[in-house]
Amino acid sequence: MESYLGVDSHFKVYHDLMQDKVANILLVSSPYDAFIMEEDGSLAHRIIHEFQGLNLSHPPRLRWAASAREALHILQLQRFDLVVTMPQVGEMDCFSLAREVKKIDPATAVILLAHSLASTGLDPESLPCDEVIDRFFIWSINPAFFLAIIKNIEDHRNVAADTRRAQVRVMIVVEDSPLFASHFLPILYKEVVAQTLRVLDEGLNDEHRLLKKRARPKILLATSYEQAWQLYGEYREYVFCVIADGRFPQGCRLDPLAGQKLLSLIRADNPSLPLLMLSSEKEREAVVEKIPALFFTKDDPALEARIHSFCLDHLGFGDFIFRYPDGTTAGGAATFAALEKELLKLPEASLLFHGRQDDFATWLMARSEVELAKELFARPLASFADPAELRSFLVQRIHNLRKQQQLGVVVQCQGREYDPEIMDFVKVGTGAMGGKARGLAFIANVLPRCRDLPQGLQVRFPKSVVIGADAFSRFVAENSLARLQDEEDDEIIVQGFLHCPLPAWLLSDLRAILRKLTGPLSVRSSSLMEDGHSRPYAGIYKTCMLANQAGGQGAAGAWPGLERRLADLGRAVKLVWASTWSAGAKAYNRSLANNQQADQMAVIIQQLVGRQSGDFFYPAMSGVALSHNYYPIAPMTAGDGVVHLALGLGKTVVDGEKSLRFSPKYPQTLPQFSTVDDILANCQRHFYGLDMGEEGESRLVRRQLSEAEEDEVVVRLASTYIAAEHRIRDGHHKGMAVLTFAPVLKYGLIPLPQALVALLAMAREAMGCPVEIEFAVDLANDPRGESVLYILQLRPLVTGVPGQGVDISAEEEAAAFCSSSQALGQGVFQGISDILYVDPDSFEPGSSRAVAAKISETNARLTRQGRPYLLIGPGRWGSADPWLGIPVQWQDISGVAAFIELQSSQWPVDPSQGSHFFQNITAMGIPYVTVKEGRDHLDLAWLAAREVVARPQSGLLKHLRLAEGLVIKVDPYNSRCVMVGP
Repeated sequence: MESYLGVDSHFKVYHDLMQDKVANILLVSSPYDAFIMEEDGSLAHRIIHEFQGLNLSHPPRLRWAASAREALHILQLQRFDLVVTMPQVGEMDCFSLAREVKKIDPATAVILLAHSLASTGLDPESLPCDEVIDRFFIWSINPAFFLAIIKNIEDHRNVAADTRRAQVRVMIVVEDSPLFASHFLPILYKEVVAQTLRVLDEGLNDEHRLLKKRARPKILLATSYEQAWQLYGEYREYVFCVIADGRFPQGCRLDPLAGQKLLSLIRADNPSLPLLMLSSEKEREAVVEKIPALFFTKDDPALEARIHSFCLDHLGFGDFIFRYPDGTTAGGAATFAALEKELLKLPEASLLFHGRQDDFATWLMARSEVELAKELFARPLASFADPAELRSFLVQRIHNLRKQQQLGVVVQCQGREYDPEIMDFVKVGTGAMGGKARGLAFIANVLPRCRDLPQGLQVRFPKSVVIGADAFSRFVAENSLARLQDEEDDEIIVQGFLHCPLPAWLLSDLRAILRKLTGPLSVRSSSLMEDGHSRPYAGIYKTCMLANQAGGQGAAGAWPGLERRLADLGRAVKLVWASTWSAGAKAYNRSLANNQQADQMAVIIQQLVGRQSGDFFYPAMSGVALSHNYYPIAPMTAGDGVVHLALGLGKTVVDGEKSLRFSPKYPQTLPQFSTVDDILANCQRHFYGLDMGEEGESRLVRRQLSEAEEDEVVVRLASTYIAAEHRIRDGHHKGMAVLTFAPVLKYGLIPLPQALVALLAMAREAMGCPVEIEFAVDLANDPRGESVLYILQLRPLVTGVPGQGVDISAEEEAAAFCSSSQALGQGVFQGISDILYVDPDSFEPGSSRAVAAKISETNARLTRQGRPYLLIGPGRWGSADPWLGIPVQWQDISGVAAFIELQSSQWPVDPSQGSHFFQNITAMGIPYVTVKEGRDHLDLAWLAAREVVARPQSGLLKHLRLAEGLVIKVDPYNSRCVMVGP
């Protein structure tokens, strides 16, 4: 797979622009010259003021030297990007100084700056062609003068790289007069910077507005025919305008026809390129018009205004002004969104007028949308059958451009700007977007660079709106809720949040968003701590789901149900916020030794993936894919990854219920489906769907598969058990539906395993560590349609610290009361003197919830006493299905130091690598040891001989205490564990 770092996305290319900046300037002048410039306005102050006024970063530093000798001494000690010298600097003239500067560093630019032509004693028209002075300017009191000089030096230095990287536009100016160049360059840069600031208004967020500044057009100054033609030849495909004097040197001699010859040659090469001649000789105008090119006189008092109009009318600067052929206006558009909207209703006469003149292409070119501009330039008006075809073509191209711009980008917007047709991922508010949203935004950004995705399955992200964490902070402050932070009763916290109003700005944004975003939603946490390395916070915070069913728009413009939907959404947001201070979150923070007061909560509002079947909404498939398999079975390796797949909503997987486990590299190798009996014992029998009949926080319903056997998606994914033959046949037949997912894993209905292999590899490379991806799949109804794999979440996995092996000796193996060949964790653990033990022989699954409650009580007592403990019990710890194990949650076992999971013929469950509970345990480095009957060892007699401190409920839970602490050793490389008692 091609490295994602080697491919540029639509915006990240801007990071590489304008790399060669003028950071240090050395001014060499007599004290008197420096005094004059200081009187006209502090030079350093001018530079800083102009940079700050234009919101440009890092103004250059200016240093002054009073003589050439002092300047050369400084240059020996420090590198400067630019040396500005006056004509005479002490005992040395400017040309001698420039030669010495170039000897020290040939890359340093040298500019000659004089107060007037007369003061130099030089004839600029007779300067040698190979002179060491890079540029000659006359001091101007225009505040933007020095900024223009700096920017022009930077343009020349960066143009080669920036045109290659981002197709940055180039304007060539040919002018040999230092006096006029000093006057004219600030005018041009004023227009270019103003245009750049206009384009920034359409930036998707603050980062992209800053980045797009770097993509402003370059202005290249040439002082001779040869320089001009060389620049045009080098940057021909990027040049969007040429402005030339009437006469300038050619062949080191002043040629009065040089401007005419240059513009005529360029016009022959490019008939549509805007050309402008500036000359003091009015009589040239008639000749110039025949080229054809525009003509302005240099001494025109209104020259600045004419240049402004030239940029608007011919270079596409400013808003797009729609006109009729007679020049009257028909409206305007400042952004791509406005242009798309106006094109739909633009009068035909105006549409054709602008089409004939290539105005749409020119306007796009001025905004650096080069590819689309080129496509429009290449499609003459005559190629369209009628105006309707032209209109449709333009609207579709602009629409696609807008969609392309936001791919992989978190768009900062207000609610009224929200456009779900264009925007996949937006943020309201100004605060951080939290760990969960950050992971999703990251993979959205790198996804376009994934080159190995298979055909036949689209990969997308659900429409997502992130409420920045500042909204949580402001809500808490405005309603004085900080008092609830130490509250131990979750219900009191919840009611405290629910009884307070949302900030008015957020309510307004959410109302505007819900006008356009309909259909089921999930409202998810994204705390600042969440999904970080070694702290996933998986399942710790609240998630709400809403039916969000909208009525039609009434005759009076009302939206039936909008305010109800808004109230439901507001309540869900408050519930997620309130969970920041829940007992589970506090217990998890204490386990991590985190200060929970530092955490803040952003919220993700996501469109739910799936389709409605009857009263229920659910996806065809959902699951979790891990790039690291903790329990590989040959031929699989740990690096091949593992997937947990289920019908319906992902709660089945993340809560540790029965799902299908497979390696995406070996999708047809299913050890738990080895026989018919294995399939019947291990297949998914329940799934979750959203009850669309519910209002408010909608009810997730755990349904029997038998209730939905005729649902289209079940028919497409299930096989059939034929009881009379005791066999399972692929496809839909008369009999009991069995979820084998054979159409996907065996027959390739969609290339889901291949897509997950590519996504895991890409995400692992991009994050630099093993990863976990939550996903959901929407199957296309039409066989000709394309199914969609939606990425819901990305987080890092913890797999241990490389290089820290653990040796387990034969003596320790023999002395151990517990040994396992299927263990997670790493290291040596001591100081554990308490054991909570659920005897599998006397345990009944029907009492699992009661056992969980007793464990929670004992955990609270031991945690207060500072006594970590070993937890032993049958089945899968943390499963939401009480028939698969004991359904403890994090706050119930927050003081646990190690787990033993007992597997037997009575409890034949697979370890659930994709569950939230599992991720939190492994991320915290808590040993999780599986003891399988017939393979591993647990000395029940040794346990029975230990002191019983308490038996909270007879036959359910024993609390044992040892005189001395256990020693637990876990070797992560061999998945081995031994536990040695006193």
